[in-house]
Amino acid sequence: MATMLDSKSAVLRDARLGIEEFNYAYAETLDAMDVDGWVEYFTEDAFYHVIARDNAESGLPLGLIYCEGKAMMRDRAYALLNTEMFAPRYLHLSITNTRALAIDGDEIRASANYTLIETLVEETSRIQQVGKYRDVFVREGGRLLLKERICIYDSVMIDNCLVFPV
Repeated sequence: MATMLDSKSAVLRDARLGIEEFNYAYAETLDAMDVDGWVEYFTEDAFYHVIARDNAESGLPLGLIYCEGKAMMRDRAYALLNTEMFAPRYLHLSITNTRALAIDGDEIRASANYTLIETLVEETSRIQQVGKYRDVFVREGGRLLLKERICIYDSVMIDNCLVFPV
């Protein structure tokens, strides 16, 4: 006979599998530099924040990217694609150690680690950012979407010329 713990573990395991599939598609979209497509992974009222670990742990809100809602994300995407300073590059986003932490009603709280690797033409690849996602997912229209993604990066120094979604 299954216990409550077994049932809860199975539900979280199923949620984790769905989140992993979501994250694979999310990473592929960003690897393709499709920042317009990136916006579609979020709810209309989503919150997206890329912040240094020391600021996050100190309760300081200043971050690299701060977007409340899809309108701000679309603005970010437009700015990235239309800046004159943008140099051709390849980006590779790896998302690992995905965990579904809790399910409360329609919301799934989750976490994962991420690594962003950048390759500029005629340069060696380098790690641009390493960090952890703190996510809240919801189901809308039968699919998972991000209601909140907080990207907390460990690096103290990052290139200020690359403020790209992770």
